[in-house]
Amino acid sequence: MVAITGEARSGRAAIGAGGLVGFLVFVELTSGVIQGYYTPLLTDIARHLSINDPDVNWFEAAGLLLSALVLPAMAKLGDLHGYRRMLLVTAGITAVASWGIAFAPNFAVFVVAWALQAFYVAWLPLEVALIHARGRGLPDAESATRRATGFIVAALQAGAIIGALISGQMAGLLGGTDGVPSDRLWIALCVPAVAVTAVVVIIWRRVPEPPRQVVGGSLDSGGVVLLSLALLLMSGGLTFMRLDGAGVWWPWLIVVAGVLMLLPFGWYELRRPDPLIDLRVLARPTMWPLQLTALLFGVSVLGAQGPLSTFARTDPAVYGYGLGASDSVVSLLVGGYVIFCLVGALLFPIVARRTTPRLALILATSFVAAGYLLFLPFHHSTAQLLTNMAIAGLGTGALVAALPSAAAAAAPTGRTAVATGLTNTTKTIGGTFASATFALALTSGVRTTLQGGEGTAGSLSGYMTVWAVCGLTAVVAALCLVVIPRLAFADTPATAVPDEPVKEIQA
Repeated sequence: MVAITGEARSGRAAIGAGGLVGFLVFVELTSGVIQGYYTPLLTDIARHLSINDPDVNWFEAAGLLLSALVLPAMAKLGDLHGYRRMLLVTAGITAVASWGIAFAPNFAVFVVAWALQAFYVAWLPLEVALIHARGRGLPDAESATRRATGFIVAALQAGAIIGALISGQMAGLLGGTDGVPSDRLWIALCVPAVAVTAVVVIIWRRVPEPPRQVVGGSLDSGGVVLLSLALLLMSGGLTFMRLDGAGVWWPWLIVVAGVLMLLPFGWYELRRPDPLIDLRVLARPTMWPLQLTALLFGVSVLGAQGPLSTFARTDPAVYGYGLGASDSVVSLLVGGYVIFCLVGALLFPIVARRTTPRLALILATSFVAAGYLLFLPFHHSTAQLLTNMAIAGLGTGALVAALPSAAAAAAPTGRTAVATGLTNTTKTIGGTFASATFALALTSGVRTTLQGGEGTAGSLSGYMTVWAVCGLTAVVAALCLVVIPRLAFADTPATAVPDEPVKEIQA
């Protein structure tokens, strides 16, 4: 049995529920509120902005695109200048953007505010890196990080439940049978803004910076520019496809140009002493399957939420499909889904301890695949949707908790935030292109009402495409995880030699 020193015990206490994790729970609770609150209101937001339901995917894609651009930079700055400092910066930007969403006078301002609010996606990787740094030196540092990550991800899922339920109640108080009127929607949209403002105060006053390692380097601005250009070209091409149709050739050329831009980005990064994305670390046998899994996982966890909400709101008496659910019913559906996400997040460290972290990851992706593929035959009732979402939710919650902590365990010293941030970056990239692609799918096919009029809902064939893509990408992710070494991400002996000598400084 390994003896735990007084220093290790103090480190364990520092990351316990009464210390650092206790404050980060509130931060992730608010992150969950952001992620759960808006979904039941998406149809009301679409009517307020005078857009059709499939167009909701476009401002979601804008937010995902920006988060894909800023995540690597925020993670790198966290490694260089302190995780708590970057947590405070991103919380401040998110607060300003949340107030912008509430009072946006038109679609353009709303899209900009929605995109800027996406800075909150940097919170979880920065928090995991902060926890990992705080627990450095513990004999069970990796499992301690998994447990702490499970707690804050559980708070995230609980926040999403709270957000969805509050959203439904606000819709009931402010609206009628047809949703929230446009002149009252701003009142409902102020709720997340108030919560994020409280987060800024909590981080500023209560979250401590852990002992920080002195690591050399600076922000790779050239890498940021090249990656931004590649992502903007790819997403821009998809936007033009939506405007001009997928049959036009030149938007495809823009997408191909964006993909090809990744080649000079890779060439540049491999020659940098301190790259934005360390491709050599990415090539590790424990890392690349993990990041590919995150990319594929982003398709469902970030790309499918809008379509699920709008499908539930679609009136079957008008279109022949959908549930015709109200805001409050959709909020209950979202709440039920997130409850199972919460259960999945809490079960993951238990399953990982009794089996292996790799097997637990494979099981989680299999649940996501099964849940979304069940939508293909079973989507005709509220009970069927809730059952499918529950199965997918168990896997989703486990993966949200597992991927950052697994990346932290696989990362070399001084690259923890970059590695954990990369899981969110790749997940976000997957969600960005899924949202844009799903918008194209939902606007194709038959979208007329049963009476032959022009409809505002997405097509049934488009929804079937969304569910099939989400399920199949999860199947591919499960296959990718099979190649990871069996005992990857497990605890290392306390006597293990660090990757490189480091010097700690007090924040």
